[in-house]
Amino acid sequence: MNKSVSVKIYHGYGHKHNLVVYGHVFKRKAKTTQIYSNNIFVNIVHLFKLFILQPYPFVRVRLQFFDQTIYNKTEQDGFFKFEWEAEQDVSAGWHFVKVEAVNEEGEVLSSGEGKIYVPHITQYAFISDVDDTVMVSHSATIGRRLRELFIKNPHTRKTFPDAASHYQQLALSHTDHAQPNPFFYVSSSEWNLYDYLIETFKFNKLPDGAFLLNTLKHWKDLVKTGKTGHEGKLLRVMRILDAFPNQKFVFFGDNSQQDPAIYSAIVEKYPQNIEAVYIRNIRPEKEEETQNLLQKIENKNVKACLFKDSAEAINHSKTIGLI
Repeated sequence: MNKSVSVKIYHGYGHKHNLVVYGHVFKRKAKTTQIYSNNIFVNIVHLFKLFILQPYPFVRVRLQFFDQTIYNKTEQDGFFKFEWEAEQDVSAGWHFVKVEAVNEEGEVLSSGEGKIYVPHITQYAFISDVDDTVMVSHSATIGRRLRELFIKNPHTRKTFPDAASHYQQLALSHTDHAQPNPFFYVSSSEWNLYDYLIETFKFNKLPDGAFLLNTLKHWKDLVKTGKTGHEGKLLRVMRILDAFPNQKFVFFGDNSQQDPAIYSAIVEKYPQNIEAVYIRNIRPEKEEETQNLLQKIENKNVKACLFKDSAEAINHSKTIGLI
């Protein structure tokens, strides 16, 4: 294998008839072993390394899932996506998948192993924004957002009090402990920050889940991290709904940017698939506008909750029987 080439696979999801897994192939990337230090310069250097990479465009990739083998090619930015139907029944739970990058002669350049989550058809599914919904990010203010990102590491980033407790309770709601409800974390952050976010969530004891992030950025664009159009976020949420047409979804977001409008638009189209919408009240000056959008959601017989503290959201979830 070519040691400079690497295959990165992100948590996938689906069911027998629609399995999805994403990833990237890199020609080379900086070594990014994290040192959890309080030293600001150590954290800045590590963050820069996450953006020092060279994607491998248009290379052949081969996926192996049980006895199936499927071929595809990476895009210009090294991104690949496999979407396929299983040839056999796939039980609920996590399943391993292997992806190899191969050259024209069929030789394996590099390989990676990932996993895919298949929920029970009767389970709830949760879609949550990340910045300012779960994690304190100050995403509406460029300077404060970059300060959080640059000077902190995954073990010093703050999550909102009781947010992890709420999500843990929801993960185990109306299901067996061995088969937690699936969580999908949709963020405007780039795929560069995937491992950073995984470690942040793991350290803060948030449920494991599939992350859907944004197009890779290079180091020179680091200061623009998280600055993307919200149309992409809407499309990513819609793709999840399309993948699970029989699942009941609960949405989590905040009103620092466009979550209320995005979720309202989705409820307008798929009211029968949405159980509830939760919005964290980050911007009190937008409260009236947010309440108007949540009223539209409730008019579609979907429950809605505007909350400041997660304790309020937990009480609401208990009231409507979610937990």
